[in-house]
Amino acid sequence: MMLPWEIRIIGVELPCNGVNEYLFLDSSLVVKLKVQTSSFMGVLEAICVSAEKGTVKQPVPSAELREAWGIEGDAHAGEWRRQVSLLAGESIDEVRQAMPELDDGMFGENLVTRGVDLSSLDIGDRLLVGEQVLLEVTQIGKECHNGACPIQKATGDCIMPREGIFCKVLAGGVVTPGNTVVVLQVE
Repeated sequence: MMLPWEIRIIGVELPCNGVNEYLFLDSSLVVKLKVQTSSFMGVLEAICVSAEKGTVKQPVPSAELREAWGIEGDAHAGEWRRQVSLLAGESIDEVRQAMPELDDGMFGENLVTRGVDLSSLDIGDRLLVGEQVLLEVTQIGKECHNGACPIQKATGDCIMPREGIFCKVLAGGVVTPGNTVVVLQVE
């Protein structure tokens, strides 16, 4: 059974320095993808949503992501480039050293990952979350709302402008904490 986003493999797996390369045919376009499982595979740690923009997001046990829309019920869903936001759990942990009361969602992030080097991503890179959801990186970083978020006011710094990753949804599905997150770098 082919998934809605699944594309036909027209090449073979080529192990090369710990990197698996794949050639894919997507419509009339041939795309070469690299998957490096060491630093490009991790886990979805938390999912957070909010009904209004500029507010703290609340953790939820699962979420449905809709193609070309985003997370159902989240204020940032819509037909634009920042449908879903991601932050690395490791980066949030560093801020927790100064603010132990920091909860997931307080940066306004939708998805918290662990074990994925989000700082190595480029615009156009793709992430497979679970078995169905395919995201494409559209923006890296953004300024905090109203010039300074509560975290920046409390600690003098905010990681979202440097480390926030924003994506559009290429293929939807349901995600839950514990799902794998795999980075697919388009060459």
